[in-house]
Amino acid sequence: MSRPSAAELDPDDLGFEHVPETDQSFENALAKARDGIRLTVDDAVELFTTGSDTPGIDRERKEQVLEAADRRRAEMVGDEVTFVANLNNNVTTACNTGCLFCNFKDTAHQFEADHDADHAGFTKTPAESREIVRAAVERGVYEVCSVSGLHPAFALNEEHHEILRGVDDAARAVNYKPPERYATDPGTYVEQMEAMSVDGVHLHSMTPEEAYHARRGTDWAYERIYSELADAGLDSAPGTAAEILVDEVRDVICPGKIDTQGWIDAMEGAMAAGLDTTATIMYGHVDNEMHRAMHLKRVRDLQDRTGGITEFVPLSFVHERTPLYEHGVVSGGASDAEDELMIAVSRLFLDNVENIQTSWVKYGDAKALKTLSCGANDFMGTILSEEITKRAGGSFGEFRSFDDYVELITSVGRIPVERSTDYRQRRRIDPDEGTPFGPTLGPNADGTPLLSGRERAERAGDAATADD
Repeated sequence: MSRPSAAELDPDDLGFEHVPETDQSFENALAKARDGIRLTVDDAVELFTTGSDTPGIDRERKEQVLEAADRRRAEMVGDEVTFVANLNNNVTTACNTGCLFCNFKDTAHQFEADHDADHAGFTKTPAESREIVRAAVERGVYEVCSVSGLHPAFALNEEHHEILRGVDDAARAVNYKPPERYATDPGTYVEQMEAMSVDGVHLHSMTPEEAYHARRGTDWAYERIYSELADAGLDSAPGTAAEILVDEVRDVICPGKIDTQGWIDAMEGAMAAGLDTTATIMYGHVDNEMHRAMHLKRVRDLQDRTGGITEFVPLSFVHERTPLYEHGVVSGGASDAEDELMIAVSRLFLDNVENIQTSWVKYGDAKALKTLSCGANDFMGTILSEEITKRAGGSFGEFRSFDDYVELITSVGRIPVERSTDYRQRRRIDPDEGTPFGPTLGPNADGTPLLSGRERAERAGDAATADD
């Protein structure tokens, strides 16, 4: 497939077939939302736009949508706000996919052994991943989330390596080069899963795009891929790489990725293998409100068929230092009002997904707290390391302590609740118990804070210096 560069895209001539125009009225859509009637795509467009017959977002109508979503949240999940003690361990930044919204990747040829120029990327061996995760579990972390670039030397297992080595012009045909070409061998996906699945930690990894990479050049079913990874220690799969599940948008922002049906097929394969999944949307770039509504419909249909989605995660596009922004295709990301409506309409539309997550990494504390009154009920995790958003230009923190969570959540009158990745274990935290707070649900979690007082002070000092 020919991949346009950001410099070749004309923001005024994207030629989208799907536009945010409907024959529905905002008033009818809002009435259906308030009454708990299942919404249509046109209903969602009206709620996103606060009326597609008038330009701009109407402030009063927006507040009506937010109020309806907050009531629905209270009916579905009550006043608890959940969070998890987790670590991000991204294995490699090496990637040739060329997504125009991303600044996390580093072109893979830079990682080859004979490449002598410096670059900012990294690849971790399975042994290094194991060391990182084990150290985090010893602190009390009980979830590791791993989402990585599509390193050309990555294969599912040794059998997959043999198949890929036999492909003619494998670098071009299936994005494969053998591990010996690289300065650091990332191991196989199975080896990385085995390495990170230590000491009872919950391993949340292998996006649909990574699963495709783990089966490229074969006719293997996604269920086989995820089953083998589950045997190696994988516990659940993140439904990232969804971006917008409308192919005319994907053709612009990520033409090298799997298409909408490919994402759905991979998700169904993960759930057929017995894994819980999440689902995401990454919005606020070239997409419009019709695309967002169509995306929600595809997620809801998938959940109707499978019931395996534990949470929905709206991800606001962070534009700084991304090709879409640097080449003038977009001038920024979503507005505050769009972010609030994305959370709210997700809550109202996804009547079969219990948990809607907000992101302090994407939004910052103040706006993330506001979205807890727009339909969200989950506040992410502690994230001992977060590299993707930071490399794209995000300026918010990389770590959230349990003390931070308790203070923030109680400040808006809600109940802080530590949860497991699958939401099946929960612990309400009483703010009157006294600080400091720490995780208790993990195998080595005994309520001790994840970072010592000295470490937290050092992190705070580093953050202050970086902002100066």
